[in-house]
Amino acid sequence: MNWLTLNPKLNDWAHKKVWIIGASSGIGAELARQLLAKGAHVAVSARRQEPLHALACVYPDTCTVLPMDATRPEHWQACFQQLKDTIHAIDLVVFCAADYKAVRPWELKADDVKKIIEINLNAVYYGLEILVPYFIERGVGGIALVSSVASYMGLPKATVYGPSKAALSNLAEILYAELRDRGIGVYLINPGFVKTRLTASNDFHMPALLTTEQAAHQIVQGFERGKFEIHFPKRFSLGLKLVRLLPQRARLAMLRSLARSA
Repeated sequence: MNWLTLNPKLNDWAHKKVWIIGASSGIGAELARQLLAKGAHVAVSARRQEPLHALACVYPDTCTVLPMDATRPEHWQACFQQLKDTIHAIDLVVFCAADYKAVRPWELKADDVKKIIEINLNAVYYGLEILVPYFIERGVGGIALVSSVASYMGLPKATVYGPSKAALSNLAEILYAELRDRGIGVYLINPGFVKTRLTASNDFHMPALLTTEQAAHQIVQGFERGKFEIHFPKRFSLGLKLVRLLPQRARLAMLRSLARSA
């Protein structure tokens, strides 16, 4: 690994085996398509099977369909065993499954909170329980967590989504610190607004909105450059990073202003 990079550079996709969780739509589906086009063998998982099989029809030799509910720990064990039996090894796992609902603090519903946290955070832990020992035993591998720029600070209407993603960003740093010396790369992906079915319900302006194709391209480039944090679009994510550096009084005043206008 080059000393200027924090992770192994993933360039030789033709010899890589990637498992994408949450590949039926949005960023996960497009990332699967782009990696398949580069020659990777990609296993795709999600609850909805039809989009997965449609993708496998285009790439019958290099796309493996593993339907699963990521919020069910027993599904992780069964799919992991099936994957090892089918393609024998895994080089990179991308946790892309997510749920989102714009929620103000006074609109909280227990069922919504449980659903969002279960898929955005708990499901990642269910997968890590299976995958981390596997990668440690192999002494090589990669784990990618798709978080969000909403993890940077308390943005309006992200009362549940934002904290769930902030937890993922914290977790990614822990994983990097604990696992990098064991040969395991950890990639933290922080997209801005991307045009998906999840963001389609937003009733506010989404600055620097990207297509799923653009988002997946940025992720692939980040993998290939050995980045730890892959954040985009830069004109938006860098602006939020600057806001995060403001004194707390100024930052909170800005967030209050955003909340009033949202």
